[in-house]
Amino acid sequence: MSDISIKITDREGVTHEVLAPTDMSMNLMEVLRSYELAEEGTIGVCGGMAMCASCQCYIVEGAEKLAEKSDEEDAMLAEAWHVKDNSRLGCQIHITEELEGLEVEIAPYP
Repeated sequence: MSDISIKITDREGVTHEVLAPTDMSMNLMEVLRSYELAEEGTIGVCGGMAMCASCQCYIVEGAEKLAEKSDEEDAMLAEAWHVKDNSRLGCQIHITEELEGLEVEIAPYP
């Protein structure tokens, strides 16, 4: 079992350093929910299907560690609010050992 450290800035601007397990097939959206870093009902609304963008995050550090966006993720971000060049959907970022040190900021909820 191996945990990685991720820095997450919540919607109030508070930065949290959390441990995320690499052996549970979790994605970043599930980590955000497990640490309750966003108000209930404002993150992961679609259950991680890349259909709502409620888990949109800005990648502050470590973008080069991420897999490329899928067509589905790209299409959802094209319709989302508050999108930036460094926007990604948390549900599409799978927690692996390579993501050690990743830094993200949770995007505002519409």
